[in-house]
Amino acid sequence: MSGISPDRGSETDARTGVSGDSVACDVLIVGAGPVGLFLANECARRGLRWRLIEARATQSVHSKALAIFPRTLEMFDMAGIVQPFLDAANRVTWVAVIARGRPLARIRFAPDNTPYPFVAMVPQDVTEKILAESLAQRGGRVEYETKLVSAVERDGRVRAILERDGRATEVAAEFLVGSDGAHSMVRHLLDLRFAGQQYHDSFLLADIETNDALPADEMQLCPSELGPLAIFPMSATRRRIVATVAKAENDSPSLELVRELLAQRAPKGICALSLKWSSYFRIHHRQVDRLRVGRMFVAGDAAHIHSPFGGQGMNTGLQDVWNLAWKIDLAARGRASERLLDSYTIERRPVIKEVIATTDFITRAMGTANKPAQLMRDVVLPVVSRIGAVQRRFVGRLSELDIRYCGSPLVEGDGQRYFDGALRDAGGRFVLLTGAGCDPPTVEAAKRLAASYPDILECRAGASRGIVLVRPDGYVAYTETTPRGPASVATAQAVLNRSLVER
Repeated sequence: MSGISPDRGSETDARTGVSGDSVACDVLIVGAGPVGLFLANECARRGLRWRLIEARATQSVHSKALAIFPRTLEMFDMAGIVQPFLDAANRVTWVAVIARGRPLARIRFAPDNTPYPFVAMVPQDVTEKILAESLAQRGGRVEYETKLVSAVERDGRVRAILERDGRATEVAAEFLVGSDGAHSMVRHLLDLRFAGQQYHDSFLLADIETNDALPADEMQLCPSELGPLAIFPMSATRRRIVATVAKAENDSPSLELVRELLAQRAPKGICALSLKWSSYFRIHHRQVDRLRVGRMFVAGDAAHIHSPFGGQGMNTGLQDVWNLAWKIDLAARGRASERLLDSYTIERRPVIKEVIATTDFITRAMGTANKPAQLMRDVVLPVVSRIGAVQRRFVGRLSELDIRYCGSPLVEGDGQRYFDGALRDAGGRFVLLTGAGCDPPTVEAAKRLAASYPDILECRAGASRGIVLVRPDGYVAYTETTPRGPASVATAQAVLNRSLVER
């Protein structure tokens, strides 16, 4: 909890039994998984008053989500927290597709337009520990064993009832964000439809100690008519196995079952020596039709769930709140337009839809029992995977570096990603970059514009040609490679003002 002040007295409502010691905050975050912890860090970094509640007694002690992709590492860089993840990571730079022991494809995972050209394998419990420690360094903490009972918007604020140790407390918040997982109470309270379907098979997840037969810098995707299997290296001799099973047996998968699946579907040579942790789970592919209802939002698994093949789930949730945090920041300061808050749904839903489609395609293609489809996959994949354009598209999509916000009401152009050192210390503000081709009147106009928005916009010299307006989340709102003098700066101002209330 950080920067909280009492809102009223401590009388108890005799009708409801709710304590009257309501506490005011800018953002009430429900759920302290990676998504909620990252949002709390962003709120703390921006000086917002926030509370983070979690129904569990402690953070996760299991590895669960594992892969952290380059765009997420760039986000962590901009947020000032990337180094502990780099220190903890096993770096993966190859993706292999191997069917019945036969290599079908091996693609180099090394995008050349990022300082992080690899997949960082970091167990979720380590991710949560890093984020919780970062939060503690900023003076914050998680309120464990505290659950959300109800929430309504009233009088321009969210009024939420929290329960801890059998005692109910009303909390007043400017905004509420539900990052409380697939069974989200916030989504339920907002009556958001969770459209989609459930996969027929159960999924198995197991962390195992292995021999060193497989490369530590390569993940393997193993198609099989018996069901897909994927192997994610956590180190040279520790690996995550994800596979489908027709039926869950016992409470959790055994070492014998894992060995059987590896013998049937995995590359030859890998041996499961011991089992560290395992679990069965059922998976759906679903998403809400909107991520905002008034002053309440959903993010992460509360808003979308899908197949674990591709490792996109946690990354997508982290990017949800990265998109949302700066918008809530402006709103809490009374500067955000309704267009800005609405853009959270407009920008993120197409990304989520594509992630679900991609992971569903991978899952079905890897596990098809259709003989002609298997034959086509096994013949076509070795050919197309060698094509440079196909490799770049695969890596761009999996790395999430190709995400764009084209069509957003906040963007003039295709809303491509932008990353360089200029964003690392921008303090969560927009950055107006003036590069080659900008004459002195253009540069002076840009500086005057930044001076008129001192808490929102910063002007800097840029490495790119022309003028570039970069949003706080590192996406381009406007660019012009051949500036038209101060007129281009005026256009940048008009685009900036789409995010802001009129002054």
